Amino acid sequence: MWHNSYFIVPAVLLVAAVLYAYQARQRVFRVRYAKGLPGRGLSLLDTAYLSGGSGRVFDTALVRMHLSEQAVVSRSGLVTLTGSKPYDAVDKAIQDAVGPTGSRELGPLRREVTRSPAVREIGDRLADRGLVRRPERQRRAATAHRLLWLALLVVAASTVVAELLDDGAAGHDRPNLWIPGMLLFVGFVSLLATRPVKGPITPAGQRQLSLMKGGTPWTPKDGVSPKLAGGALLGALALGGLAAVGLDNPELEAAMLAASAGDEAMRQAAASSWSGSSSSSSSSSSSSSSSSSCSSASTVSSGCGSSSCGSSSSSCSSSSSSCGSSSSSCGSSSSSSCGSSCGGGCGGG
Repeated sequence: MWHNSYFIVPAVLLVAAVLYAYQARQRVFRVRYAKGLPGRGLSLLDTAYLSGGSGRVFDTALVRMHLSEQAVVSRSGLVTLTGSKPYDAVDKAIQDAVGPTGSRELGPLRREVTRSPAVREIGDRLADRGLVRRPERQRRAATAHRLLWLALLVVAASTVVAELLDDGAAGHDRPNLWIPGMLLFVGFVSLLATRPVKGPITPAGQRQLSLMKGGTPWTPKDGVSPKLAGGALLGALALGGLAAVGLDNPELEAAMLAASAGDEAMRQAAASSWSGSSSSSSSSSSSSSSSSSCSSASTVSSGCGSSSCGSSSSSCSSSSSSCGSSSSSCGSSSSSSCGSSCGGGCGGG
């Protein structure tokens, strides 16, 4: 038989989840150094981060290095350092990521620099001023919101079980349904009040961007060497990105746009696989893996025989033909298993 005391544990769990959700949400909005908006005096790379995130910081810094003849980017996406005088910490992070060889592929270089401490420091600085939100706090608030949902499910389940197991014998107390009802009401109100905040930019950051985008074209006064021409170009790049400005070097622009698109595709693929790809069958996941490997290898490497076909079928890995070299090499392979698994991945790509 169930008594009202059995609701104590669900109530404690719900109260703890509510308090944690409120605390996590408040930390998202906490500003360490509340100051006024810097207006049009924000530095170049701070503006790039505020407008487009860490990827925009890398793009702006690399174009700045190109204009100052510190780096050269080929159409194939190879970054070669031609100077050794970094302007700031982000330039130094790019040089360190390139390494002693003096050249590196643009895609891996971009991914490493965007995760560097120098770029994270820019985000921390903007978060301290209340212009952007800290992603780790947003993730914590989202986790707390899910825990609140779980606590509500525990309360609902305990209510159902209490009603099902109550024998209703004379002289025994029946559970008071107003207790779990009140708990559920408090929980649902807390769910609405602690909804996760979406977007990295705060309302203050949005006002800051509107100040910089309005009026005359913005030219940064901090973050650009006075001897360097192209300050207006860098300002437009920081605010609008590569798609909004036309660089004087088509090879540089094409390579950087390809690297940016590749990073975005990888992020979307990681997000989709995290959300729902675990329910897919092993054969369909192997086929999609082969397709993505072949499509990406067409711009970086010469073939995908060892990376995608080898992973999808053992007989395909032993085949001497390369599925990345032509669309018919997989379909016409002498091995039937290679034609079924590799042909679906490469031919579809």
